[in-house]
Amino acid sequence: MKKIPQRTCVICHSKFDKRDLFRIVSDKSGEIFFDPTGKANGRGAYVCKSDACVDQFLNKNYLERAFKRKVESDVVEIVRQQLSEKKQMK
Repeated sequence: MKKIPQRTCVICHSKFDKRDLFRIVSDKSGEIFFDPTGKANGRGAYVCKSDACVDQFLNKNYLERAFKRKVESDVVEIVRQQLSEKKQMK
């Protein structure tokens, strides 16, 4: 049986299986995006799929905190759209 990696939600600090979390990535070029595969290169921030955690992550500058740099509001909106599309598919 293969071991499933555990990751911690940056909002509620609960541990989940990696595949049960959304991963937001900041790559080397500085682009920030939602990573549906969980395998994209770059620094990842994980957030659980609860509406409260996703909303707090996008609304309270957690993107800036997670990646330790300024994040433009249009980037936050793009990530918000990507996450809401993914949530609707489930």
